[in-house]
Formats: sequence, C-alpha cells, structure tokens
Amino acid sequence: MSQTGTANAGMGRLALRDFGGTGLRLLRYSLVRAISIGITVVIAVYLTIIIANMGGQVDQIRKAEIQEQIGLSFMNNPAVRDMTPEERLALQEEMLQIEIERLGLNRPFLLRSFSYLWQGLTLNLGRAEQMSSDTGSRQVRLILLERLPATLLLWGTAQILVFVVAILVALWLSNHYGGILDRLIIALTPLSAAPAWFYGLFLILIFSAILGALPYGGMVAAPPPTDPKAYALSVLRHLILPVAAQFVSGIFILIYNWRTFFLIYSSEDYVEMAKAKGLSGHLVSRRYVLRPTLPYIITNFMLMLISVWMGGIILETVFNWPGLGKLLYQAIHLFDTPVIVGSTVLYAYLLAITVFFLDIIYALVDPRVRVGAESRQP
Repeated sequence: MSQTGTANAGMGRLALRDFGGTGLRLLRYSLVRAISIGITVVIAVYLTIIIANMGGQVDQIRKAEIQEQIGLSFMNNPAVRDMTPEERLALQEEMLQIEIERLGLNRPFLLRSFSYLWQGLTLNLGRAEQMSSDTGSRQVRLILLERLPATLLLWGTAQILVFVVAILVALWLSNHYGGILDRLIIALTPLSAAPAWFYGLFLILIFSAILGALPYGGMVAAPPPTDPKAYALSVLRHLILPVAAQFVSGIFILIYNWRTFFLIYSSEDYVEMAKAKGLSGHLVSRRYVLRPTLPYIITNFMLMLISVWMGGIILETVFNWPGLGKLLYQAIHLFDTPVIVGSTVLYAYLLAITVFFLDIIYALVDPRVRVGAESRQP
C-alpha cells in the first residue's frame, strides 16, 4: 500500500508539473501573440491617421474653416464695425493664430501624427467636428461607445446563429450523404457569393415594402416603447431582417465546407471501428468526427467572421442600424476625421481580439499544436 501510495503521489506531482509547464508555455505564447497583434494594430491605426488626414492636407482645410468662421463672426459683431479694415484684418489674424496654436496646427504634421496615434489608440480623440451622440455630446469616445452595443448585438446574434445551425446541419448531412437536402444545400451554395447587404435589399422589399410584416430598418420603433418587454420585442422585430440577410449570405457555404470535411473524417478507420462497436451515430459524430475537426471549423468560422466585420458598414447603412458601420459611413460622408479614426480603431480592436482568440482556441482544441518553446522544435 505504501509503495502504491508513493507511486500515485509521484504520478500526481508529475502531472502537476506537466500541467504547470503547459500553462506557462500557453501564457508565454499568448503574450507573444498579443504583442505581435498589438504591433499590427498600431501600424494599422497609424496608417489610418495618415490617410484620414491626407498626409496633413486636412490641416489646411481646418485652417481655412477656422478663418471662415472668424470672418463670419466679425461680420455679425457690432463691436468691430468701428474698426478700420487694417485693424480688423490684424485682429482676425491674431485670433486665427491663437486658434491654430490652441489646436496644435502650428506644429509639423509628422510630430502631431504620433500624438494622434496615442489619442486614437486610447480613443481620446476629443470632440467630433460634425457629429454628436443621441444625448447631444460631441465627445468622440461617447459617440463610439454609444454605437458599439448595437453592432455587437447585431453581429453577435447573427454569427452565433450561423455557427450553431451550420454545425448541426453539416453533421446531419455527413450522415445522410446524397439525400435530397444534401443536394439542395449543394445547389444553394453559390448564394453565399453575394454579400449580406445584397440580400438585405430583397428582404426589405419583400417583407417590409410588399408584405408590411417587418420594419424597414432601425433598431427600435419610434417612439421607443417604455415597457421593457415591449422594447425587447421591438428590438427583436428589427433584428430579424438584418440577421436573416447575414444568415442567407453565410450559411450555405459553411454547411457545404464543413459537411465535406465531416465526410472526409467519417471515412477514417477509427470512425468505422467506433461504428462497429455499436456506438450510436450521434455519439460517433460528436466524439470521433466533430472533435478532431474543431480546429479547422473554428479557423474557418473566425476567418469568415473577420471578413464579415468589414462588410458591416454597408449592411448597417442599408438597414439604418445605429451601429459602428453606419457611424463610419456618416463620418466619411461628413469628413469627420476624429470619428473616422475612432471607428477604425474600434474595428481594429475587434479584429485583433478575434484573431487573438482564434490563436488561443486553436492551441487549446488541437492537441497537435504545441505552444511556447516546444513549438520551435522540428
């Protein structure tokens, strides 16, 4: 008994040491990936700042706008009417220089671009030039954070629905290869070539314009219901069409890809052996087909999610959904540089978080992936 206890204790210490080593390697791997993704985000945000400011040309536009505003204020100011033209020009020039120095426009753009970079990464972008939040605030951070929940609600709901339905249907089709539904999915796969906003236009035409069953757009009825349940139901009704547009755009290609991958794994010897042992088809699909294919499934879905983020601008604009996509479209139209930069930063953060979790999840679900120092061994 003592020898058995000693052996069990030794095995326990060995398992604990292996677990600790794996945890440290995973932590090191996570930090390295976070740093590399962070560097990518910084570079992307800096390039966005350069492009949004047109290499500093926006400063000249701002100076001209300031000069125009000062000139208009002088025209409506009775206190300067008795001044000579020379005195008015001198005072205008003085006020112009004061405002330029206050905004930092007297410094070279290259130096200010790094200040803009830090402000962009921290979302400390000051006041918007044209836009404001629903509460009337012109602080860029408040404008962005006000729109972020709407975007997360729309895209989170749609992508969770697509992921769950695609896995369940693909698994079922892999066990019913060649059936009517299987052939139907193959025939419908080309529908995924069109973006979600394309289907959104048709859904609005059918269910809103013709049938009048669902709202044209927006997130909630106007005026918003005061009762919480009625408000939630109103949001749900407004979610149906944009979620359906994303569902139609992405579901068929995912089902086809995953069903094909499941079919490949279903022909493996260990799957046939599991079936010969008398295990149920559901258990075989879940344990011997789904589990080894999870790395590919997650990778494929995350890459699709990244591309979907980039298509959110048009879809939210089509459905008048008050999210980041519509905000960015409006900011570009109004040439509101702080809001453009802030929206791009938030999208960059969302993409970076997606890629980061993809790396971590991939390392966790795939036993063939070794992280840390061992991953460099051949």
